[in-house]
Amino acid sequence: MATDAAAATCARHTTGACKANSAHPRGTTAKCKDGTWSHSAHARGTCSHHRGVKYWYR
Repeated sequence: MATDAAAATCARHTTGACKANSAHPRGTTAKCKDGTWSHSAHARGTCSHHRGVKYWYR
């Protein structure tokens, strides 16, 4: 579990089963399919070197 976690709801158009209010590092916009976090400001190219986006956060 990440420190400095924030509760968030999953945005629409996610793949997999995203858990509402799942903890993630503050400022995260997406979780990549390889388990890394993204802080990308734009959707294009997010997680492109990490097998794509698993969840989007709002």
